Amino acid sequence: MFPNLLLLVFSLCLVTTLVHGSNDNERKEYIVYMGALQGAGTSAMVDHHNLLLTAIGDEEIARESKIYTYRKSFNGFVARLLPHEVQSLSAEKSVVSVFPNTVRKLHTTRTWDFLGMSETLSRVNAQRESDIIVGLLDSGIWAEAPSFNDTGYGPVPIKWRGKCVNFNGCNRKVVGAKYFNLNQTFSDQDTPSPVDDEGHGTHTSSTVAGVFVKDASLYGLGTGTARGGVPSARIAMYKVCWANGCSDSDLLAAFDEAIADGVDLISASIGGHSRSFFEDPIAIGSFHAMKKGILTSCSAGNDGPATSTVENVAPWIMTVAASGIDRQYRTVATLGSGEHFSGISINTFSPQKMMYPLTSGALAANVSELYGNASACDFGTLDKNKVMGKIVYCLGSNGQDYSIKRSGGAGAIMTLEEDTDIADSTVIPGTSIFPRDSKMIEQYINSTKNPQAIIQKTITINVSAPFVASFSSRGPQIISLNILKPDITAPGVDILAAYSKVPTLTGFPNDDRHTVFNIISGTSMACPHASAAAVYVKSIHPDWSPAAIKSALMTTATPMKIIDANAELGSGSGQINPTQAVNPGLIYDISTSDYISFLCKEGYNHTVIGLIVGGTENIDCFKLKPAQGTDGLNYPTMYTQLHSNSTSISATFYRTVTNIGYATSVYTSKVTSPRGLFVKVTPETLKFSKLHENQSFTVEVKGNLEPTGSKLLSALLEWSDSKYNVKSHIVILRPLDD
Repeated sequence: MFPNLLLLVFSLCLVTTLVHGSNDNERKEYIVYMGALQGAGTSAMVDHHNLLLTAIGDEEIARESKIYTYRKSFNGFVARLLPHEVQSLSAEKSVVSVFPNTVRKLHTTRTWDFLGMSETLSRVNAQRESDIIVGLLDSGIWAEAPSFNDTGYGPVPIKWRGKCVNFNGCNRKVVGAKYFNLNQTFSDQDTPSPVDDEGHGTHTSSTVAGVFVKDASLYGLGTGTARGGVPSARIAMYKVCWANGCSDSDLLAAFDEAIADGVDLISASIGGHSRSFFEDPIAIGSFHAMKKGILTSCSAGNDGPATSTVENVAPWIMTVAASGIDRQYRTVATLGSGEHFSGISINTFSPQKMMYPLTSGALAANVSELYGNASACDFGTLDKNKVMGKIVYCLGSNGQDYSIKRSGGAGAIMTLEEDTDIADSTVIPGTSIFPRDSKMIEQYINSTKNPQAIIQKTITINVSAPFVASFSSRGPQIISLNILKPDITAPGVDILAAYSKVPTLTGFPNDDRHTVFNIISGTSMACPHASAAAVYVKSIHPDWSPAAIKSALMTTATPMKIIDANAELGSGSGQINPTQAVNPGLIYDISTSDYISFLCKEGYNHTVIGLIVGGTENIDCFKLKPAQGTDGLNYPTMYTQLHSNSTSISATFYRTVTNIGYATSVYTSKVTSPRGLFVKVTPETLKFSKLHENQSFTVEVKGNLEPTGSKLLSALLEWSDSKYNVKSHIVILRPLDD
């Protein structure tokens, strides 16, 4: 049913477990995706039952096996199936795909100033911004947070069809809240309502659209006015993530509802694995959203700096990587000898003494414990009598502060295995020092009779930015080899935003701090920044397509500081520049029919595409205008992967741009390319005589990659007139593992 060239690959952050079943004799949960809606909801339910009955052969088992029906925005159902039933359903002409219901994970103030969106930014379309509803697929929302105060808001837009389910927190700001747990399996940590048990969804929601909150901070850290990028916009929460993760079936149910409810943009800081497009619930849901004019913004993943880890790679998704801003949190540890070491952490505690006794995990080992590494302060390896009231130095930085607190320690100095750019909150006074400093601290402890230390409260320092975050997932993607992903970067390091008061600040059970703001990092935090930027553009250009909005953000992005060899594969077009994106000059638009031609080029057959697109018109890939060029899509970036043993570069990209700048304008092309890469643009000049006029051009790329030299070459194409500068990145890659 699907082309062999689209490989099914699982990434590191996938929990590769099915919700039920452990062998071929037990029923396991599968999603049966059937494309666009073909009739009324009742008719769909009958069709689903008949399909199940045919595959299973027993009326009662067929009825009991079905878990859920998707019938509002697309067609499909969830059922518990045996392997031979999966095969039978997969062979049905009305079925696009049958795939396991796996579990995914969440990708876990000052940033808007850094992005040029100050508190005083003129919002000439504030009313239109207030009419925009952002749907978030996440862990829920803590609506009592001050970021969601609805003072000054007018009535809920009349277009809105959503509602609040088992939730008392809705107002004129939070206009919708639903939850999805199709299995009805809840842990002790789960609240069966849209209430946020983790804090993640509250954080992302306020980053997109939180109202102005003065003097916001985390115990004095990051103090300022907290606000979302589009503070007037409304929020609709679709809770799909629970203590055990975010299931595919719940994600699809949320997409089904959100599209039907009338959201204007969907933001999903969730990832899992890369599958062919129509075995991926986020790719499926976002495709149907795109058909309704709704852009879906997704996080790229947190598996960097390793390559080929980027997630959510369908071309109709805006895939967002994480960048760092010009502020970093540092925590200083001072030894009794007077030496200072600047570590990285979020330490909200002020010292109560001038100095504390200092020991190491190795010296405080519990000699009766046979398992674990005491030097790393592994859980259970420390002797409480040797730790009580002391700061403990540990070889490692992975929750050792929690272990030390349980043993009665006063603080933790942890050692990073490698340099990092993110700060984690500690449950006791703590800091993570850089590898270069670890031996000096160890030497001091082992050479001093009564070693001492003190850990200061965290401070902020200025750093050069923007840069690609070390954890942010990198390309190349492995599904569509000629589309560059991620698309864009946005701030995702040490972001202060609203938080739920249900979990503790760190999530550890012995932490007694509950806050309404928290500082956390991840592409999960980057995604809502880009979502807000897209909403800001949409508020000024409400008639623009999802592709046009994404194009505007990509072609106006700020160039990134490349700090590691793989960062260029993780930065996309650069960091979002929202105030520039509202006036991009030219846009690269993509219609549904363009995506259909692209899917034909990718190898999907016309029957499958017809089911996905819906309608009465038959899709025939052989009769459609073929997708042109190397990538077959009017994408703002130009990218191709060579074969592993190839050194010769030959690629052709066909592009069409739409004029939304000056009515009468002339754009001239400029190419910046490295030695050995030749880029020819035809024509070199584009002349426009009116707004919304289209002009086409061709980009030919030729050259050679040395067999033992660089495996990546990049160039930049810029179209410029007297005011606008429209940038398109060109990247040529030979696989990195050859």
